[in-house]
Amino acid sequence: MALVGDPVGTGFVSNLARPGANVTGISTLTGELAAKRLSLLKELVPGAKRVAVLLNPADPVTGPQMRDTERAAPVLGIEVRFFPVKSPRDLPEAFQQMLAWRAAAALWLSGQANAFQPGTIELAVKHHLPVMVTQRGDVAAGGLISYFPDFGELFRRTAIYVDRILKGTKPGELPIEQPTKFELAINLKSARRLGLTVPPSLLLQADRVLE
Repeated sequence: MALVGDPVGTGFVSNLARPGANVTGISTLTGELAAKRLSLLKELVPGAKRVAVLLNPADPVTGPQMRDTERAAPVLGIEVRFFPVKSPRDLPEAFQQMLAWRAAAALWLSGQANAFQPGTIELAVKHHLPVMVTQRGDVAAGGLISYFPDFGELFRRTAIYVDRILKGTKPGELPIEQPTKFELAINLKSARRLGLTVPPSLLLQADRVLE
């Protein structure tokens, strides 16, 4: 595996250090990333007191991220509320609910959310709402900001697993790795459209800055 957020929680393995079965590979660590992503969004929108959190309720990695987000929010001085979205068709209603709640910004939880991103980007522009999308490609498509493990590095590490297994190592004896390289992407054009000034501290951290 290369793109599994919570291998234990989703039932692929019982232990990261010794999977013990016929599955191993790389975890994307999405649950633990939620707090970092919320912190970066707060840094970009420092006045935000209410942040709406969009999620796909059918995604098994949603639970750990919700708990992580709830723990991080008080530390950042943020109130969060979760808005489940079951289909891209539900996005307009979700945005109306977020605006009625007076959200100052929004965040998509990572996971099975790719199909929701084009509509999210369009509605974020329409409603003038800063939204953290899920991946760099979403930022290139007009999204504001994303933070996620580097895909290239994930697949390079996965190839090493394939090589070792083909040479005879049992998958259950290979510890599941967690990512060590992450990618912060920011779209300056989208920020200007929203009237946001990207802090120098964020620009220094960014791996990709799109004009």
